[in-house]
Amino acid sequence: MKEKIFSFIDDSVSLAVEMETELTRRPAISPESGGEGELDKCLFLESWLKAHGITQLQRYDAPDKRAKGGVRPNLVATIPGKTDFSRLWIMSHIDVVPPGEASLWKSDPWTVIQKDDGRGPRLIGRGVEDNQQGLTSSVLAALALVKQEITPAHTVKLLFAADEENGSIYGIDWLIKNVPDLFNKNDMILVPDGGDPEGETIEIAEKNLVWVKFSTIGAQAHGSRPDQGINAHLAGAELAVRLYEELSKKFSDHDPLFEPDYSTFQPTKKEANVPNINTIPGDDVFYMDMRILPRYPVKTVLTEIDRIKTEAEAKHRVKISYTLPQKQESKPTSPDAPLVKLLSGIVKEVYRVDTRLIGIGGGTVGAYLRNAGLDSVVWSRMDDTAHQPNEYALISHILGDAKVMALLMVRE
Repeated sequence: MKEKIFSFIDDSVSLAVEMETELTRRPAISPESGGEGELDKCLFLESWLKAHGITQLQRYDAPDKRAKGGVRPNLVATIPGKTDFSRLWIMSHIDVVPPGEASLWKSDPWTVIQKDDGRGPRLIGRGVEDNQQGLTSSVLAALALVKQEITPAHTVKLLFAADEENGSIYGIDWLIKNVPDLFNKNDMILVPDGGDPEGETIEIAEKNLVWVKFSTIGAQAHGSRPDQGINAHLAGAELAVRLYEELSKKFSDHDPLFEPDYSTFQPTKKEANVPNINTIPGDDVFYMDMRILPRYPVKTVLTEIDRIKTEAEAKHRVKISYTLPQKQESKPTSPDAPLVKLLSGIVKEVYRVDTRLIGIGGGTVGAYLRNAGLDSVVWSRMDDTAHQPNEYALISHILGDAKVMALLMVRE
């Protein structure tokens, strides 16, 4: 059976190129980034799957008046297995980020081209790796079974989700909150949306993610008379430095699962305050990006932020408020979870590499799934060109990952 599956996948290069090309032709950019959403791309994918024999399809549309059709579509394809217990999900996302600076692209971002740099043919275009590589691999793996009438060991669910690039409000987060029977507690979920060129890293944990927007209100004055004003920028700058230093010291544990292996508290974005040099600003806004080891609850960190903020307000006679543009806590998947062990063995079988477990600082849909009590891992073999100009996916990665996924589908 393994030989039949691998032979089908090896002969599916034209299918992979076709799918990547057609998906790329249909930009699926979120309204937040000036796009119309994922509807056109989802409709194409739905039609393509039906035409190729994957006919058990279900749409779950999250309402969004800003998007084309007023919805953000999430599509699920089902391949019935010998048992419905502990189903295997492979979850990819259909939205992409904008291409960015056009002059940095050597070709049209929305037209896939092929090149060979000595490592084998690659496909170039926006979204071909993030996340169409994983999407295409999952479809090829499913087709290897469907076309050859091979029944998977467990029911297989391919989830093509919306809105991953902007927080999953209309994607996996919406599905978990609004479709309560979609997942079962024994399900295993693979997210092929991160990895390394060798395929050796399996991500099982994420740092807690907190973005904070701080707004400081003082009193504007002439630059020569700071005594007549209250410098909001000065107060905000001191607050940023104190938060960086004191939070780093307070939450100072290390965990070798992550890189870097400690919590980070970084001042990042700074909004403009006054347009000229000789004015004391009366208001000021800055942001911080915090990636916190899972052992520290976000509530504990926010308590410490409140303490430092209150002291800064008293010292500078300002009013400081903050909001949380993003706050996500993440439980880890157990290193002993069945999916972790199964995936590790199959990756070694296909790619001849020993895997290692990691945690990451960036947020993925895995956090939502783990917090819902579902074992999930993030894995694929990729060069990590996501969001870059001239993004590419190696065809060898698409086919190799499809073999891994197909074996996951048929193994008991």
